[in-house]
Amino acid sequence: YAIGASIVSVIATSSGSAAAYVKEGITNIRIGMFLEIATTIGAISGAVVAVYLNANYIAIIFGCILIFSAIMTLKKKIDHTTLDKTDKWAKFFKLNSSYPDKGVDHPYAVKNVPAGFAMMLFAGTLSGLLGIGSGALKVIAMDNIMRLPFKVSTTTSNFMMGVTAAASAIVYLHRGQIDPGIAMPVCIGVLTGASIGSKVLLRTKTDKLKIVFAVVVTFLALQMIYKGISGL
Repeated sequence: YAIGASIVSVIATSSGSAAAYVKEGITNIRIGMFLEIATTIGAISGAVVAVYLNANYIAIIFGCILIFSAIMTLKKKIDHTTLDKTDKWAKFFKLNSSYPDKGVDHPYAVKNVPAGFAMMLFAGTLSGLLGIGSGALKVIAMDNIMRLPFKVSTTTSNFMMGVTAAASAIVYLHRGQIDPGIAMPVCIGVLTGASIGSKVLLRTKTDKLKIVFAVVVTFLALQMIYKGISGL
């Protein structure tokens, strides 16, 4: 029941904070819905095949990927707000946008759309396999591959996580692997944390957010690697 409760908590986390980000105009809804095509397909596929694969090996690999990605995130010192050399698919789907920061709108161009779509398919698959939101991987894909500003990446990822988790939850619910008695108290806790976090993010500088993000991702990665190794 642990994976089922985790999936439900991801939905609660997304619901608790996504509304604030959308209201502020930071979340890029067009990108979120476009990439959800990939993550939803991946999430359903991952949940279906989860019973046939050893999740411990997947957890170890995923943990290593997260550590590498956290290092790459810290190396990026500026946000990607230039409008030059935009992706042709970004133009076609009208994904380029702007986000407000301290009362000023900052335009940005989306790049490497096909590669970002492929990474989202992978992120969705991991979400279904491991019962996680894979939000960190989505942030990394949008920040490092699609070159979105970091705040846009984090808020759009949060918006997407709930949809991805809901797709996986259908499969786990059908199997009877979601216990309301476990999921309910977990949801109450994460909803409270998500509401607080959404208010903090809007007032925090990007550089500080990246440091916090890297530290949290590294901790989660080490925890995932440890659990994967101990479960072998």
